[in-house]
Amino acid sequence: MSFGFDRPLLVIAAVISIPVLLFISHRLKPLFTLDLPLGPPGGIAFKSPIDLKFLMRLLRALEMGGVLLLFLAAAGPHMVFKETIWLNRGADIIFVLDISPSMAGIDMNGINRFDAARLLLRDFAGRRPQDSIGLVALGEDASLLLPLTTDRESLYNRLDTLSIGELGDGTALGTGLALAAFHISKSGAPRRAVVLITDGENNAGSIHPETAAAMLGDFGVTLWVVGVGSSGEIPLSYIDPVTGMLRAGTFESRYDPETLKQIALSGRGYWIHAAQADTFAAAFSQIDQGEMIVRRSSTQRREEALYSFFLVTAGAILWGVRLVRRQVLGALL
Repeated sequence: MSFGFDRPLLVIAAVISIPVLLFISHRLKPLFTLDLPLGPPGGIAFKSPIDLKFLMRLLRALEMGGVLLLFLAAAGPHMVFKETIWLNRGADIIFVLDISPSMAGIDMNGINRFDAARLLLRDFAGRRPQDSIGLVALGEDASLLLPLTTDRESLYNRLDTLSIGELGDGTALGTGLALAAFHISKSGAPRRAVVLITDGENNAGSIHPETAAAMLGDFGVTLWVVGVGSSGEIPLSYIDPVTGMLRAGTFESRYDPETLKQIALSGRGYWIHAAQADTFAAAFSQIDQGEMIVRRSSTQRREEALYSFFLVTAGAILWGVRLVRRQVLGALL
C-alpha cells in the first residue's frame, strides 16, 4: 500500500506558492494607520473578550490550509493497493489437533505441546497463503472448528481461543480422523492431506482410528501422523475450561509409538515422532515439503481516489472560517 498523486507538480506549486503569499501579505502593510480607541473620553478603553490578533492569525492559517487542501485535491491524491492473485489452486489440508489435558505437558523448550503446536501451525499457514486449511480438535469427542479456508485471520483467531480440555479429558483419535475425512472427501484440490497431531492413545469415541485412517487412504488423501512429546515424568499446567481452576503437577507421559505408526500405515501415510521442540518443527518442515505445490501468481494494482476527502475537508475549513468572520468578528468589530 502506498500514497501518491496523479499531478505531483501541483503539490510542488502549492508548497512553494503558499509560503510566498503568506510572506508577501505579511510584509505589505498599509502606508498610514490610525488607532482610534473605543470608549468614552477618559474612560476605560474597549477590550475584546477574545484575543483578536491571535484569532486573525488562526483564521489566516486555516484559510491557507484550506487552499493547500484544494491544491492537493486538484493534484489527484490516491492510494495504491497491490494484491496477489493466485493463478492455480493450492492444497487442502486439515489439521486434527489433540487438545486433551496431556497436551499441557511442558517439554517443548519451556512451553507445552499444545502451544508449540499452535505456533508451528500458524507459521505453516503463513508460509502457504495459497492453501486452504481446516482445523479439527479432538478430546473425548471431536469437532470441526474451522472448515477449509484461505482466511488466515479466522484460523489464527480460532487457534487463539482454543483451550486445552475444551472437548473433555479423553482422546478420540478415530472420531477426529473420521470427521476430517468426511470434510476433505468433498475437496477437489490437486493435493489433499490430513495431519494428526497427538501425544496420546485412542481411548474414546466409537470409531477405530485405523478404520478412519483407511478411509483417508481410499479417498486418496495423504495422512500425516505426528506423535509429539517425550516419555517420563513431565510437568503439566493448564486452566480447566469447565471450572476455571489451575491444574498443575506432573504426569507420566507415555504413548505407544507403534500404535500411531500403525494408524499412519493403515492410511498409507507417514509417521513422524517429535519428542523435542526441534523435531516437532522439523515435522512441519517435512509436511511442508511433502505437500509442496508449484505456486503461480500475479500482482494486481488497484488505485483508490482520495480527492473527495481533501475537497470536503477544504470546504469545511473555508466555510468555517467565513462563518467565524461574519458571525464572530462581524459582531465584535
